[in-house]
Amino acid sequence: MEPVSTYQNFGQRFRSNLRARLAACFIGLAFFIAIFAYFLAPDHTPGANNQIPEIALQPPGFRVAILEVPLARFTEKNNWWQQLWNGQPNAFRSVPLADTKIRQQHDMLYFHRFENPSQESTLLLETGQAVPSIHTNYYALGTDKYGRCTLSRLLLGFRVSLFVGALAVLISLSIGLVAGALGGFFGGRVDALVLLVVNTVWSIPTLLLVFAIVLALGRGIGIVFLAVGLTMWVDVARMVRGQVLALRDLPFAEAAKSMGFSRMRILFVHLLPNLLGPVMVIAAGNFATAILLESGLSYLGFGVQPPAPSWGSMLNENYGYALGGKPFMALVPACTIALTVLAFNLVGNGLRDALDVKSAI
Repeated sequence: MEPVSTYQNFGQRFRSNLRARLAACFIGLAFFIAIFAYFLAPDHTPGANNQIPEIALQPPGFRVAILEVPLARFTEKNNWWQQLWNGQPNAFRSVPLADTKIRQQHDMLYFHRFENPSQESTLLLETGQAVPSIHTNYYALGTDKYGRCTLSRLLLGFRVSLFVGALAVLISLSIGLVAGALGGFFGGRVDALVLLVVNTVWSIPTLLLVFAIVLALGRGIGIVFLAVGLTMWVDVARMVRGQVLALRDLPFAEAAKSMGFSRMRILFVHLLPNLLGPVMVIAAGNFATAILLESGLSYLGFGVQPPAPSWGSMLNENYGYALGGKPFMALVPACTIALTVLAFNLVGNGLRDALDVKSAI
């Protein structure tokens, strides 16, 4: 029988955890949606901000015929790469129709608007202008109070939340690993200084500290992930410091010292690789925390600024309609936040169990 390596054993234990495996698949799908959101969303305009006030607050499954009137001033279309990240500017003005019956007489177009089906409306066609086309829009999750596609904004919200979470976790790991490793390995005054900074930051409520950073540096998506990352590094630093304190006196570390290796090499080449498991677990938990913080900031108006789509801002815009007979308006972003946070927590639990050697014996 061939011996099983540590990584193979870890993979087998993680795959045996059904909940963690399903959560990992959900997170993979979420990242796929975040990257290709503009191609997956029905509304390809930047920020999914194609506003059609006449069809505001429509329920899920709503269908309507749309008359697309070409805009006189339209810039050149974005290429594939530009559309991937910024979407495609709208080349048409959308006019919702009560029916698909339109008639043209000379340079006039006659039709019935959605908001006033009993009265015939007219549109003057300019010389050389093509006849506006008609197609049917399907809103799987309905529309918001501005007549925007809720599904499109929900899909683009994956990009905001996951990118903020990823960058915030990267910042927190970078600072926390270095600070905790230096404090735990060198001890003395270095450790005392690290503990002083950690305990000072730890004593300030997380949300209050995020508010202070945002108010000091300004609002915007770049400031959000910076603020969230600068508040989560203390968890990483405390964990890394404790692990390094336990590892630095073990025989393999003493052997490295006796071979004349520098202290920095011992720390970053021999000690820190042994912390990969605990770091992965805390990173998954911090990712969930970052998503909650970003959603909370956007809900309060301190996060991603409109019209950029964010689950928190969607909840802020629509929570009032939950009491007015339209609960889906608030439930859609709230459930998405809850599912995403739950998925990261389940993955973190799965990693913890898979890396627990005692439980595998």
